Order: sequence, then C-alpha cells, then structure tokens
Amino acid sequence: MKTPGRRITAAATACEWAVVTNDGKSRIEGITKQGLVQRTGLSTCDLRAVDPSLSYPSSIFGRERAIVVNLEHIKAIIIASEVLLSNPRDPLVEPVRRELESRLAGCTQKLLSPDNVFNAQGGQRSTNDVPRGGTTKALPFEFKALELFLELASKHLDIETLALEKEAYPALDELTHNVNTLNLEQVRQIKGRLVGISSRVQKIRDELEHLLDDDMNMAFMHLSEKLMYQAFVGQSSRFDFYKQPPQSGEESDGYHEEEDALQEEKNDENENEIVIGFRPNLDELEMLLEAYFVQSEGILSKLTTLREYVDDTEDYINIMLDDKQNKLLQMGIIISTATIIFNLGIVTTGFLSINIHIPLYDSLPSLTFWKTTGGIAAASLGLYIIILAYYRKRKFL
Repeated sequence: MKTPGRRITAAATACEWAVVTNDGKSRIEGITKQGLVQRTGLSTCDLRAVDPSLSYPSSIFGRERAIVVNLEHIKAIIIASEVLLSNPRDPLVEPVRRELESRLAGCTQKLLSPDNVFNAQGGQRSTNDVPRGGTTKALPFEFKALELFLELASKHLDIETLALEKEAYPALDELTHNVNTLNLEQVRQIKGRLVGISSRVQKIRDELEHLLDDDMNMAFMHLSEKLMYQAFVGQSSRFDFYKQPPQSGEESDGYHEEEDALQEEKNDENENEIVIGFRPNLDELEMLLEAYFVQSEGILSKLTTLREYVDDTEDYINIMLDDKQNKLLQMGIIISTATIIFNLGIVTTGFLSINIHIPLYDSLPSLTFWKTTGGIAAASLGLYIIILAYYRKRKFL
C-alpha cells in the first residue's frame, strides 16, 4: 500500500516540460524536481530561476552539465543533447517551442544535405550555412538554442518598444497642446510601461555584459566540447579550474608554500589559461553574446530617447503651468487692488451720507449727486492707475 502512495505523490509534484532534442523533435514530459536534478546536474537553487511560479530577474549562467536560461517568458535548461522548456502550455512559450523545433530540424537537414557532406580524404566539410565570423564551423547545439532564446527575447522587447513609441509620441504631443486629466492619465500609464520595459532590457544587457566579462562562466557553457573532451581523454565529468596539486614526494616546506602562493596569484591574472586540460575557444560564444549585447544596447537607446522626450514634455508642461499660475497671480493682484479701491469709494460714500450739514448740501440736489459721484469715481480711478503704475515699476505685473 505504500508504493502506490509514493507514486501518486511523485506524479503530483511532477511539472510539465517540453523536451526538444537536437534533431528538432519534441515531446511533453512530466518531470519532478529530483528528476531534473539527476538529468541536468543542477542544484535545487538553480532550478528556482526557471520556476514559472517565481518571478526571478533575467539570468543566463552555465553549470557543469547545463545552461540555465531565464529571459522574459523563456525559462529553459539546455543540456548537450536536448532543451527543456518550462511551462510549455503557456501561449507565449508555445511559439518558442515551435521555432526551436523548426530551427533544429532545419540545421539537421542542412548537415545531411549533399552540399554539407564530410570529405573524408581532405578532412573538411563544405557548407553553405556559414556561421558568425566567416568560419565554416557550425555552431554547437547549445549555442544554437541559446542564440534562438536571445533572439526571441530581444525581438519581444523590440516589438514592445516599437509599440510603446507609436503610442507615446502622439500622446505626448497631444498633451503639450491640451493639458487635461485624460491626457495626463494616458501619459502616466505610458511612463509606467516605459520604466518597466527599460528595467527588463537593462537587466538583460547587464547579464550579457557579466557573461562577457566572466571567462570561466563562458567556459562552462561549452557543453558539447566538454563532452567530446571527456570522451577523448577518458576523464571524469568534472573538470578543475584550479592548479594541479603537488606531485607526491615534493617537499611542503615554507619555501614551496610561498612559491605556490606566488604561482596562484600569477594564475589568477588569466582565468582562461588556468583550466587544466579543457581550454575552449571563447571567440565563438563571445561574438554571439556581443551581437545581442549590441542589440540590447540599441533597444535601451530607443527607450532612453523616449524617456528624455517624456522628461522634456514634463518640463514643458511644468513651464506652461507655472506661466499660467503667474498670470493667475497677476490677475489676482489686479482684482484685489480694484476691490480695495472700490471699497474706499464705498467708505467715502458712506461718510458723505451721514446727516451732517456741510456747504455741499446748499447747492441743488441734482448737482450735488453728480458732483459727489463724479468726484469719487475720478479719485478712485486715478488712485487705481497710480497703484498699477507702481506695480509695473516694481515688476509685480
């Protein structure tokens, strides 16, 4: 009764993976985490980077038997003979699997075509599929898969960037002509998307730059070459990145220890040369990574230009708002001054309405009204003009 229970538990924890072989054939398999560890040689910590339920930033790193790729919606593990794609039912992952099948099947047909047969006498192969750098050597399987993932991730980000540009520039131009709540909300959403895409592109760019600076990590990513080297020399699956231990019979006194320390410091200056026995040529991988590093730089440049345009528009809007605010303040000063002068006229009229006999009341009633009204109005207008002239002299208006 225990055995079926264990099988049910293992099946329940198995996740679906699309397995694409080097000849372009694919299948869906349910693989447990322990099965992945045994199959790829990765640790459980490394598997978190390709877990679809976790949001890990973009990363590419090599291990002894596998390359882990986490780029946007692409979460894959590349080993020497097959590629494992996580979450194969996802609508974004399905096109990646189909494209990978097509690429690998196309490469296999080219290798089997009459124009690509191996010349046993000359030991060379004529090919029409010339890879990067003008060399006739075809890319290894793991680099073909890695190149496809980088290409699709870069294309996905480029499409998002172009769509954002087509939406952003008209919205920003409309905002400069008509500042209202609807346009401001639209620009706010565009700016949020811009920040998100920029951070994703920046992460991929930084990851590629880190890979290009790390020769040891790039050496780990030569899976096919490692397998051929191990089969040729008959060594174990693990290769050492440190200097060989001293031979038996050597003295281990303080003098030799000092020599070992100096030698280790000298070896640290060139990590690519300290690999014992296995020294892959990194030029091919460097050219591949540099191509997509330049492409990510181009996408980031577009986003930077758009970000600067957004910042310039914000500055222009702030200047417009400040100008309107200044005009409103000036209008407030003019209205406040007119209100004060009008109140002075009211106070004067109230003072004259007091029941006290003055010589002005000895004239005819009609003349008294017009004299009083005209005098108050003329005095108020003159005082108002004087105050405005003072404001302009002091540059308040």
